[in-house]
Amino acid sequence: MTPPPALAAPSTPIVAIHDVTYAYPSADEPVLHAISLALDAASFTLVVGESGAGKSTLLRLVNGLVPHFSGGRFGGAVHVEGRDTRAYGPRDLASTVGFVFQDPEAQMLTDRVDDEIAFGMEQVGVPRATMRKRVEEALDLMGIGHLRERSPAALSGGERQRVAIASAMAMHPGVLVLDEPTSQLDPWAAEDVLLAVKRLNDDLGTTILMAEHRLERTMHHADRIVEMRRGGIIAEGTSEAMVRMLPLGALPPVTQLGMRLGWNPVPLTMKAARRALGATYPARIEQGRPAFERGSGASGIGATYPFGSSSGDPVIRIERATVRRGNRDVLREVSLTVHAGEIVALMGRNGSGKTSLLRAIAGLDQPRTGRITIEARGPATASRGRAGMIGYVPQQAGALLWHESVRADVAVARSHRHDAPPVEAVLDQAGIAHLADRHPRDLSAGERMRAAMAVVLAGEPSVLLLDEPTRGMDWRAKDDLMRAIARICADGVPALIATHDIELMARFAQTVVLLGDREVVAVGPPRDVLAGSLTFSTQMNTLLGGAVLTVDDALEVLIGDG
Repeated sequence: MTPPPALAAPSTPIVAIHDVTYAYPSADEPVLHAISLALDAASFTLVVGESGAGKSTLLRLVNGLVPHFSGGRFGGAVHVEGRDTRAYGPRDLASTVGFVFQDPEAQMLTDRVDDEIAFGMEQVGVPRATMRKRVEEALDLMGIGHLRERSPAALSGGERQRVAIASAMAMHPGVLVLDEPTSQLDPWAAEDVLLAVKRLNDDLGTTILMAEHRLERTMHHADRIVEMRRGGIIAEGTSEAMVRMLPLGALPPVTQLGMRLGWNPVPLTMKAARRALGATYPARIEQGRPAFERGSGASGIGATYPFGSSSGDPVIRIERATVRRGNRDVLREVSLTVHAGEIVALMGRNGSGKTSLLRAIAGLDQPRTGRITIEARGPATASRGRAGMIGYVPQQAGALLWHESVRADVAVARSHRHDAPPVEAVLDQAGIAHLADRHPRDLSAGERMRAAMAVVLAGEPSVLLLDEPTRGMDWRAKDDLMRAIARICADGVPALIATHDIELMARFAQTVVLLGDREVVAVGPPRDVLAGSLTFSTQMNTLLGGAVLTVDDALEVLIGDG
């Protein structure tokens, strides 16, 4: 018999995690080590740390998914509103704890968006009139009213993510737990989601626990930041205190700039950075924006790119391609040429056609009009046909991981080609040799993506197609992945990367393709496409304008002028 709920005293934390150590069933070592954490009612706590540090597992303690769903070895205790999660499972806690997963498709259960939002409320007996009102509110908060009759399965990854967040919000939980909630969202959608979450926290007193790598979006919203490393909490404090404790590369670009220029206080937001810039370089401010024009300044910003070029022979030719899925065009009259060795960033708001373009190039969807051709690179590639030439890593990286270990998945992929590189060499190339014997199910989202990359690289593809490859990765893992991709591209392999990571692509891409409403609206170097945009621009360009995209660009211009 389920014990009656215990009422929490007013001074009791709404969530109390005490000395929890946990190991997944197939793991030799715990993923959490003696974790203790208390969340006060109406607090906003941000959990940060390297990929694989245990952030997602920590979050799953709060609604009882760990250990009720995952099994494994569990020690310690977790109390939510005074209820011990060892006695109360996820269903018992559903009305108190709303949870949004890294993989939103994992929690989609119905065939319509509005039904999906209502589903959780139906399970806990919310009155129908209240339910309908909350569905409308959630649709409006997430800006997805136009999707109400669509099937979640037909939505883009970012659209599904917003539906999952709407479903959790509609429950009006006392605690809202979000695991990388903006990882698949375009910049405007991410800002809308975070403002909605902050409004729940400020106006309704909802307790927020969030794991997120993109601190430029979240750091200034949090009351407290908790840093994890190797399954333990190594530091916690306010955003202002933690800014000097976190790795420089993990910080928002405006914060990195302030740290490197010695500004005090260090800015966390664009507004604070503008104030500091105006105080430090007042002569450079003209009506609120420094006058840094494209190509000007002592350093000649915008002249060169550090990784490869787009001057190789054409490999992919897309000519006026229109692609239909079901009764809807998902691409319209798209034309694009991709060259050998080129790193191409595909950007655009959620639902603009990025994934559809990758699927069409991979041959998974055929153009209704127009054509897509891939130029063979050598006799071995020519003999394999398109399927053998293209390495495609989808958003759901787990779809490529079927076996008991990462090593086994790579070995099977390698076995399809007699001349493939050794398994260990592939694991090293993807930077995951240390994960070789882990079960894919036990990996973090970022680690699964790198494992899927290794599976694809085992086939030595002539073209790389990557859909949100940095999702769930910390700043260092993203940097390592992009450098590995750059090395592959240096051998003439082009890479097309669908992504919302503007800061990263400003550093690594040679070409940016901006999609809007299933059409190409802009193509060119990052300094042309990403400069001067209200949405798809870097923090440094928003702050300084002109050709400045990165922190290094900004330092060249500011310090170069004395």
